[in-house]
Amino acid sequence: MITTHAIKHHVFLVTVIAATLAAAVPGAAFAQSAAKAAKPATAATQGSPTQIVLDNTKRVLSSLESRRAEFTQNRAALQQFINTEFNAVFDRDYAARQVLGRHGRGASDAEVKLFSDALADNLMLRYGSSLLDFNTKLRVKMKSETPLPRGLGVKVASEFQRTGGDSIPVDYLMRQSGGTWKIFDIIVEGISYVQTFRQQFDGPLQTKSIAQVAADLRAGNLKPNASPGK
Repeated sequence: MITTHAIKHHVFLVTVIAATLAAAVPGAAFAQSAAKAAKPATAATQGSPTQIVLDNTKRVLSSLESRRAEFTQNRAALQQFINTEFNAVFDRDYAARQVLGRHGRGASDAEVKLFSDALADNLMLRYGSSLLDFNTKLRVKMKSETPLPRGLGVKVASEFQRTGGDSIPVDYLMRQSGGTWKIFDIIVEGISYVQTFRQQFDGPLQTKSIAQVAADLRAGNLKPNASPGK
């Protein structure tokens, strides 16, 4: 059984980023929960941030369940699946700028992409296989969709409900990018992906350039942790 701590930090702050709500629950359980949580798709709701989260979840869950045996035997296929989902739903370069914070001021798009790619590949390589072990049965409840301050986007609030356990709040910060809504931060029980990694990279970025930090990530000399404070 995966512990709440492992769900919170290893899966939701990493593999959720790669595959939206990548919780390996049975498709039928998801469909039942989604039907209760979401209104029927209409012209007004189709393509909304909440609907995008739900639709991507359903697709990912179906793919993960049907290809679990393949992914167990072929980790390259698992990596490709994760990367595809990551690129489809996550605004990785914008999120990277948020992680860089003050160190990214004045940085070129090429520098940010270098850091973004190195961080994403490092995290997926280290934590991607946790998708295969994540078998806790959860039910998802979409709670609300509210605008962010200064027109920065929206927050989609959801909740994962465990049988016999406490619910786990998961919020998604989303913005318009390339004509669609994409995620740029994930907040699990109040812990932000962006804030967690901003704190961890602040030290290295005080003494090294963005390119040097990216190179350290590529070489495995710098290993970001999904768990804050570790």
